Amino acid sequence: MTKSTPAIVILGQSALSTARRIQQVYPAAQIHGLAGRVEGADCSYQEFGATLRALYQQDTPIIALCAAGIVIRTLAPLLIEKGAEPAVLAVAEDGSTVVPLLGGLGGVNVMARKIADALQVSAAITTSGELRFGTCLLNPPSGYALADLEQGKRFVSDLLAGHSVRIDGAAPWLDQAQLPEDPQAQHSIHVSSAEREASANELLIHPRSVAVAVSADVADLSSAIRTALQQTKVAQQSLACLLAADHEMASASLREAALELGVALRFVAAQSDLEALATVAMPAAKVVRANGLAIAIAELPLDVASIGRPRGRLAVIGLGPGAAELMVPAVKAELARCTDVLGYETYVRMAGPFRDDQVQHCTDNREEMQRARHAFRLAAEGRSVIVVSSGDPGVFAMAAAVLEALHESDDPAWHSVDLEILPGVSASLATAAQAGAPLGHDFCVMSLSDNLKPWSIIEKRLDLAAEADLALAFYNPISRARPWQLGRALEIVAQHRRPETPVVLGRDIGRPGQTLRTTTLGALTPDQVDMRTMVLIGSSTTCTFPRVTGGDWVYTPRWYGERPAS
Repeated sequence: MTKSTPAIVILGQSALSTARRIQQVYPAAQIHGLAGRVEGADCSYQEFGATLRALYQQDTPIIALCAAGIVIRTLAPLLIEKGAEPAVLAVAEDGSTVVPLLGGLGGVNVMARKIADALQVSAAITTSGELRFGTCLLNPPSGYALADLEQGKRFVSDLLAGHSVRIDGAAPWLDQAQLPEDPQAQHSIHVSSAEREASANELLIHPRSVAVAVSADVADLSSAIRTALQQTKVAQQSLACLLAADHEMASASLREAALELGVALRFVAAQSDLEALATVAMPAAKVVRANGLAIAIAELPLDVASIGRPRGRLAVIGLGPGAAELMVPAVKAELARCTDVLGYETYVRMAGPFRDDQVQHCTDNREEMQRARHAFRLAAEGRSVIVVSSGDPGVFAMAAAVLEALHESDDPAWHSVDLEILPGVSASLATAAQAGAPLGHDFCVMSLSDNLKPWSIIEKRLDLAAEADLALAFYNPISRARPWQLGRALEIVAQHRRPETPVVLGRDIGRPGQTLRTTTLGALTPDQVDMRTMVLIGSSTTCTFPRVTGGDWVYTPRWYGERPAS
């Protein structure tokens, strides 16, 4: 099955609703829409063929909502000397047909069935082995790994030619398969964690049933693990996870070894030695020592999620101004993987929809520190937590509160959490982009809210920033509880700026009903602004000129004083 996040590629507006239904199956997938023909996609592209080929060469699974023939003709030049083969599917724009085209060994048929189930149609599976036997022997389910793909292809060809087969070992997913079974057959499917050469008529499948207890003190850890597996004649494909003591949770070497080996990393309470650690984590497994490590071997694939716990993760994310296409891909991926979502209820709703298994913790917008501490408590339990902000989390949002909570804490479990701040498009930048480039030179970003800082500080900073001739961006400009501050702020700025200085007012930019208006400092009054308005005030060099579509372009040139010679 594919481990990569697929790309959903559409050519026309009529395919968008189907693409959104498919996106519910793969929440981290981006919808790529053809520029000029699709509105509301997550990102746009200019040329279908170049985009599809680039995704394929990047080993990205592709779900193309168009005719299968278009996809085949587009990718044909890349198939002559193919290396990796990502899954490629064609889906009818109305969702009536799902056709797997490429990537039989990359889980394309599994993807096709998942998408077809979501669209309530049947997938057009054409793979001969899967049609004959009801399963793809070359792509065993999660928890099992094929030992040798090329030998596996020959083995399936033999079965298709009429040979019978016997099954040695536990292979429960084959119970419902239509295999030509015979206890005396020369061909066999052997399921075992043992490392050995397969015989000529054997399909060797390894259950992911092995865990290795490790320590961050071991030098060149991934090599030490491979050596230990070789010494005990255990197949590396059977390795399901690494086990470590919970006090080593923040170790970079453990994390790097797990990534290099492509397995999970789980933590358990510290024990007297690695053998005891493995026994506590997997009491029913056989534990052997090799190369200074402890190897726990079970009969069946491990349910890794039930062993110990993972390192907790806390991501502080920025949703951007509100439009889906302005949310960065890393944030979308984090939203798809998290177990818990914390934030102001309005922002949590903007971040959704969420799956039933994702827990939402909505709080009042003024409870920032309580929210941050709650997030660390959840993450310290091994959960994957996100704290949601609009815009960018580091601009008058939750990143500072989360770091402050961590700074104040002496709990080692909090400091062991995998903490990451993911950026978003801030409201000032989104408004500036709509207007042109009013923040194209040096600028100052300020909040006019005096809830957390004295108004005297705001006045001082305003006066200095205006005197320095910086373009200004005002967050939280006015509210019912603060009706007079914006008027006073404009008085201070007016002491240093001409009345004709351009001003941009962006309300709900990136959200439904957005408005953008250009005025001047002399004409601006507080009643033109509310709490959802971003106010951008130009510098002495900020210029405006008419757009052919109406309104004005606003920009602050990067030169200062005399225009440089061209």
